[in-house]
Amino acid sequence: ASGEKHIYIDLATQTLYAFQGREKILQALISSGRWGRTPAGNFHIWHKIRSTRMAGGSGNDAYNLPNVPYVMYFYGDFGLHGAYWHNNFGHTMSHGCVNMRQVDAEALFNWADGPTGGNKGTAVSVCDQFSEINILCTQKNPVKS
Repeated sequence: ASGEKHIYIDLATQTLYAFQGREKILQALISSGRWGRTPAGNFHIWHKIRSTRMAGGSGNDAYNLPNVPYVMYFYGDFGLHGAYWHNNFGHTMSHGCVNMRQVDAEALFNWADGPTGGNKGTAVSVCDQFSEINILCTQKNPVKS
């Protein structure tokens, strides 16, 4: 495939699409924010890490997850990553990150680019709705990145 790489996340259908130019490379069910909203907007992968610990929340809402795999941060501490603690993809499940099946996260991690030599990482657009036919991302209140 040739052309620019771009990841689109459709919050309405809980689906991630990876395109290179107009060619679809990957389509996968995801789980975005339930306890904290995944922000709509246009971002770039700013850091890739093979695995890391993620912790946060408080009280009954606290989480502490070791060895979260295939992490691609795109906006502050919001990231795309594999999730081994649930299998409910296609439904909101997270504190704001984009959870993926580990096999899909690995494929995306290996395909997507982090920032190198002054170039930004792969573009990530979080959409309230996404039209695959037109590659059109609708965002109601995108955050300024």
